[in-house]
Amino acid sequence: MPATGRVLTLVASIVRTVFAVIAAVIVVHAVFVLFGANPGNVLVQFAADWRETFGWFTRDLFTPADPEVAEAVNAALAALIWVVAGSLLSKLVVRLAPGRTAGV
Repeated sequence: MPATGRVLTLVASIVRTVFAVIAAVIVVHAVFVLFGANPGNVLVQFAADWRETFGWFTRDLFTPADPEVAEAVNAALAALIWVVAGSLLSKLVVRLAPGRTAGV
């Protein structure tokens, strides 16, 4: 595989990993909310900040009666979107790699 192909494959792996980490932190936030974690805790605040930064687009998307369930569902949806977007973007980057055949 040419050097450009190796670089693009590496970029695709980095993209997939970064998007997965973002999704994981958002899921951790959803778990914290669902189980009533102390909002004053540094780790809980860190996860909430990531949710605000990277998951704002699903805020108040679904509004069940229980606000904790609503936030957990909306945050989990944001995480799912990040995983799917990372997978699609990494596949697109790999397809740009020279010397790759279709379906690989």
